[in-house]
Amino acid sequence: MKKINKNEEAVVVIGSGAGGGTMVYELTKAGIPCVCLEAGAFIKPEEYVNDEWPSFSQMAWLDKRTTSGNWRVAKDFPGLPTWLVKAVGGTTTHWAGATPRFLDYEFKTLSTYGEIAGASLLDWPISLTDMESYYTKAEDAIGSTHRGGRAPLPANNNYKVFANGAEKVGYKFYATGPYGTNAEAYDGRPGSIQDGFNFQGDKNLSKWNTAVREIPRALETGLLDLRPESHVVKITHDPSGRADAVLYVDKDGNLHRQAAKVVCLAGNSIESPRLLLMSDSNRFPNGLANGSDQVGRNYMRHMTGSMYARFEKPVNFYRGETMAGFIADEVIHDPNRGFAGGYYMETLALGPAFLAAFLDPGGYGPEFTAIMDNYENVAGMWLVGEDMPQSSNRITLSAETDQWGLPAPNVHFDDHPNDVAMREYAYEKAEALYNAVGALQTYRTPPYPSTHNLGTCRMSANPEDGVVDQWGRSHEVRNLFVSDGSVMTTGAAANPTLTIVALAIRQAEYLAGELKKGKV
Repeated sequence: MKKINKNEEAVVVIGSGAGGGTMVYELTKAGIPCVCLEAGAFIKPEEYVNDEWPSFSQMAWLDKRTTSGNWRVAKDFPGLPTWLVKAVGGTTTHWAGATPRFLDYEFKTLSTYGEIAGASLLDWPISLTDMESYYTKAEDAIGSTHRGGRAPLPANNNYKVFANGAEKVGYKFYATGPYGTNAEAYDGRPGSIQDGFNFQGDKNLSKWNTAVREIPRALETGLLDLRPESHVVKITHDPSGRADAVLYVDKDGNLHRQAAKVVCLAGNSIESPRLLLMSDSNRFPNGLANGSDQVGRNYMRHMTGSMYARFEKPVNFYRGETMAGFIADEVIHDPNRGFAGGYYMETLALGPAFLAAFLDPGGYGPEFTAIMDNYENVAGMWLVGEDMPQSSNRITLSAETDQWGLPAPNVHFDDHPNDVAMREYAYEKAEALYNAVGALQTYRTPPYPSTHNLGTCRMSANPEDGVVDQWGRSHEVRNLFVSDGSVMTTGAAANPTLTIVALAIRQAEYLAGELKKGKV
């Protein structure tokens, strides 16, 4: 591994997940040395714990956070508004693996939907045409099934129930992917052994994550200085306003300074705005790169909910991949349904511990126990759709502090009426699907802590509307880039990881070109 002197101005990437991990690989592959600062440890696959609660303690980002707003999460999980990983590889070590692309209309929601009261809709400064080649590159990197001639995953019982229900109610677009777990050996990783429960990390290595692919390959170039357990606390700037260094604390609390010629911020939609807000100065009194007052605003977490159904005979939904089925018929914009935008239905299996925790937080009673007592007879799906950006949904600095004495992030979220209408409609459609194949009981489960965290540093054509331009480059600090899901102007219905990776590949290509031309 390359060692870069802390006084040497380097390309500094903060975070090693879908965005940051992709950035360091693409840049080092292009011959550009990088320092990667990751707040978590480097957990190796052999160290993954295939047990839900111990694994949660091992991998989850459990630093202090506070929550406000009318969303159900503020009631059920006030100390854990988001469910993310603190480790090399970030949340790609935990993700379910779904890799759908955004649709064309989802890049131009303001033009498509028109003004929606209470929403801060904005068209992206890029289009699907701009993204198509990068989507292909991202799918090839991840190994998305159903794409590039790669084989689909086999159907498990949870999917068979799901697909039979889809056929019964008249849906046309359903399949076991695209999904980021190999059905067959690909790119040095083996095919799936259908072991399930790989929210806890995939010991078999068939599921893509940056700790398995991008980070090791970047290290092999000899140009990456990877520093785990390095928690960034501030980005500083010179008198001209250019970012010039990153301050971070190691696991023992010692403060370090790494000089920087470029900073790529990929801490996710909570930590990235938090860091910018904490990096205020006389020149940037509201936070670094925040002259527009848009840093932290327009937080999105997707419309979510789950539906579980109990059947007479065993399903054993935990066997096979955790999430390996899609229905895409509802990913359309049809305002006649009573809301804008669309949503996916996706198969989902949880272990007994997580199902008990998330099925009805704080609840109990005969319906709850009927599901738990008949665990082997349960099928499940997750509902995920576009939620409306709102300026008041935002990340701010809390009065409470974390383990380093720094302001914790407060995550404020109010459900928009469009989100509520979509969720109720989706619940009804999910119940109809399961009832069509003989469900004895259906159970509507409220949203979990957020796993899709979007917005807060959004792309915009005009500086006053957002934080970064079409390349993820700060409108105000020209050597500062944001390389994670926080740049998303709107959330679309699709799981975001594929788009984060595609955007990072595109950004790395642009940044490498700018560096070689001396324009950063």
